[in-house]
Amino acid sequence: MSLPVSQIVVTSPAKLAFISGQVALNAEGELIGPNDYVAQARQVFMNLKLAIEAAGGSAEHVTQMRIHVVNHRPELANIVFQAGAEVFSSKWPLTASTFLGVQALAFPEWLIEVDAIVVLPQQN
Repeated sequence: MSLPVSQIVVTSPAKLAFISGQVALNAEGELIGPNDYVAQARQVFMNLKLAIEAAGGSAEHVTQMRIHVVNHRPELANIVFQAGAEVFSSKWPLTASTFLGVQALAFPEWLIEVDAIVVLPQQN
């Protein structure tokens, strides 16, 4: 199976954005997709995309992602990456990534959390 990740990412000195773990909460703070890995993954990646853009970057500026999945099993990797591909389309961040199976996140209804490091483009 070929996963959309890179083993090494090298950057020039630049301004960095550290995006904390994004979870499946909408703008009103409501959980999207209780007990649904697909719905939560889509919302998580949408939140990540919005955070990247709010910092002044885009998917191509992501240098590292850490994906945390509660009660991970192998079939969830495809579900999570497919959801990310739906949100980012052809601009999926090809980045150094870590996919971690975890026992739990901060709240029991959260199934997926993704954080990222972004190298922001220089402003002229």
